[in-house]
Amino acid sequence: MTVLLHPTFFPSIATFVAFCNAGNVIFEVEDNYQKQTYRNRSHIYGANGKLALNVPVNYTQKNRQKYKDVKISNDTNWQSINWKSIESAYRTSPYFEYYEDELKPLFRSEEENLLRYNFKCLDSILECLQLDLNYTKTKLFEVNTKGILDLRSLVNVRKEKEILFNPYIQVFASKHGFLNNLGILDLLFNEGPNTLNYLESQKIHV
Repeated sequence: MTVLLHPTFFPSIATFVAFCNAGNVIFEVEDNYQKQTYRNRSHIYGANGKLALNVPVNYTQKNRQKYKDVKISNDTNWQSINWKSIESAYRTSPYFEYYEDELKPLFRSEEENLLRYNFKCLDSILECLQLDLNYTKTKLFEVNTKGILDLRSLVNVRKEKEILFNPYIQVFASKHGFLNNLGILDLLFNEGPNTLNYLESQKIHV
């Protein structure tokens, strides 16, 4: 099975389940950028519940841009802020220190292009998981696709469909219960080497 997905910022667990169930993955890189999507957002589990990590971008609705052309705004210390949020959320998780040195550099070097940065983050996660993902990129944008499973809708935040997965241990579950379908960082820091087994055991019904 071939699936079509958007490359997002530290993709959701649902996206990684799709990776593990697919024979081939095609990433949509020819679409127009849209605000309030997971293109520049990922959710983690903080002490007060669900917390968004954001990558600020230079973008206005007036000047429509392709996703691949969107620039990151480095006017703020967004990387430092995001990493501190990650540390605060997962410092006591079972596998934070196991992956810390691999992931911290992603929040240290200044980045310019959102799409390239998202692929850089994705490749680091794939390396952590030792997952050999066979992916290609689109050459043109098509609204309707044939012969492949179109899961580009997973990029939506506002229109996100509820996809339920089996619970796993989360750091702050005793406070807020199990939070479903967060970004991959939550699963990685809590499940470590078992992450891939977990992903392969889950299914997406859309």
